[in-house]
Order: sequence, then structure tokens, then C-alpha cells
Amino acid sequence: MKRRTLIITGTALAALLIAKATMHPHAQPAGAKPATAVTSGVISAAGRVEPVSEEVKIGAELPGKLRQVLVDEGDHVRRGQVIAILNNDDYSARIQSQRAEIAMREAELNRVVNGSRQQERSEAQASVREADAVLSNARAEMQRRESLFRSGDISRSDFERTEREFNVAKARYDAVVQRHAFVDADARDEDRARAQASLSLAHAQLREAEAMLAKTVVRAPMDGVILRRHLRAGETVSDKPEFPIFTMADDSILRVRVDVDETDVARVAVGQSAWFTADAFGDRKFLGHVVRVGEQLGRKRVRTDEPTERIDTKILETLVQLDGHPPLPVGLRVDSYIQTDGGVQ
Repeated sequence: MKRRTLIITGTALAALLIAKATMHPHAQPAGAKPATAVTSGVISAAGRVEPVSEEVKIGAELPGKLRQVLVDEGDHVRRGQVIAILNNDDYSARIQSQRAEIAMREAELNRVVNGSRQQERSEAQASVREADAVLSNARAEMQRRESLFRSGDISRSDFERTEREFNVAKARYDAVVQRHAFVDADARDEDRARAQASLSLAHAQLREAEAMLAKTVVRAPMDGVILRRHLRAGETVSDKPEFPIFTMADDSILRVRVDVDETDVARVAVGQSAWFTADAFGDRKFLGHVVRVGEQLGRKRVRTDEPTERIDTKILETLVQLDGHPPLPVGLRVDSYIQTDGGVQ
């Protein structure tokens, strides 16, 4: 009789436990941290701390070799601060070369605009006077020889030699006259334009060289903290985004990205209060409020490492902004609690 009573009592207790488990699908074993659970108007879920900017990977615009790495992990930097420098001797040399080219082009333009120097003008004018005198003598000699040739006092060959000397003198005179006109003339528009274009090209090439040199200096794109330093001085840098030099973030505001289970997405809204705990901080609570609710369900990103955790469920990523600036490191996994009934945690 007693044995029969025990059997009936055990069967009833087992049925009660099965019914309780069926009625509360979110129930967790004692001591377990739920991936997502609902308790009296509170959604509890796993979350991870992240900076307001999320993580930003910083690389170089040019491939090369790192000369200097000026910051390390944990360092806070300001926007525009130099954090790394590539070897850039060749770009510096190119800038010096272009500056010399500009000086040469400026001198050429000045020569075209100002024309010849006064000494060159005087020399050309003296050459004209000299050639004119030679031509006059040659003309007079040819005329005298022509008279002698007609009277039969000289031979034809003597007269023709004199005639050739006159032609040479005239050609020389014409040449120096042209030279004087060139030296004394104002600059032509096309010559001035050509010289100006050459100078402009030299300036453009200098700006290009300076821009290339600037790309060898890596600067922080924002205020924030260096999370990871991926390369050291002397290592080769790629210009591909998947091979950064640093990973940094703006940690002036911290947020928690919470994986809200798909069964609870209708209960979460922007503005709701939330709080967080983490094993490293014991029972201490960190407060915050919901600032963004995702628009699309996705796969879980934050794992609790609990044996009973389901990983095949869909979640809605929800961002909760932490109040103040608590001492939570970026990437820390936390237990998240979102108040859905307007109560105070």
C-alpha cells in the first residue's frame, strides 16, 4: 500500500514539472544567464559594449613601409593627430625637384615678358651699323668695278667676284637687321602664353608631389582611443582596407548592442530604460536607455556560452546608450535588462 502511494505521488510530481516547463518556455536552469528572457515587464538579453562610432579601421592611402608608429593601444588621440608615418624620402625629393622647376619656369616667363636686356639691344644695333657700312663699301666697289668692266679695264671674273662680295654683304646686313628686330621687339602673345602655361604646369606638379607626401602621414580621423595596433615600424603597409594599421573608435559615448529575441521585439521601443551587469563588476548596475531599435531580424551576434543557449533563434539588434561614461571596456559582454512596463529598475 505504501509502495503504491509513493508511485502515485512520484508520477504526479513528474507531471507537474512537465506542465510547468511547457507553460514557461523561457525558464532557465538555476544560476544560468538567459540569452533572452521576460520577467515582470523586463526583457533580459545578452549584450556587448561598443563605442558610439563603432570600430573604425585606419590604413594608409599609399602602399609602403612604416617608418614610425607614434601611438599604441589604449592611447587617446585627437582628430588630425599624426599617428604613423611611412617612408617618404622619394616624395620629399620630388618636391625639391619641382620647386627648382618652378624657379626655372619663372625665369623663362620673366625673360619673355621683359624682352632682351639693354646690352643685347645695343649689341644688335651696333651689328646693324657695322653690316650697313660693309654693305655700302661693297656697293661702291661693285659700281666702280662695273665701270671698269664696261671699259674693258678688268676681266669679267674680277667683276663677278666683286658682285659676289656685294651679295654676301647684303645678306649679312639683312640677317643682322632681322636679329635686331627680334631682340628689340615686344614679347609675342603666344610666347607669353606658352611660358605661362609651363609655369602653371610646374606649380600643378608641385601640388601633386605635396599631396603624395601628405598621404605618407597617417592622421587620426576623429577623437577617440586606439583599440588595436596591427603593424609595427618597419613592416609593410598595404593600401587595401582589409589590412589596416590601427583600429580605433570614438569612446566619448558608450553603447550596448543587445540581441533581443524575436518573440520580444513588439515590446521594445526607443526611450525605454535599461540597466546592465557584468561578472567583472559584481552586483554593480550601469544605467542607460534605448536609442535605436533595428528594422530587420538577423542572427545572434552575442553568445553567453551557456550550454542551454539557443543559437538558432532570430534576434533584433537594439542599441542602448549608457548614461555617463562608465568604466566598461569596449567589447565587454554584459547582461542586459530593458524595462518595458515603465517601471523603475
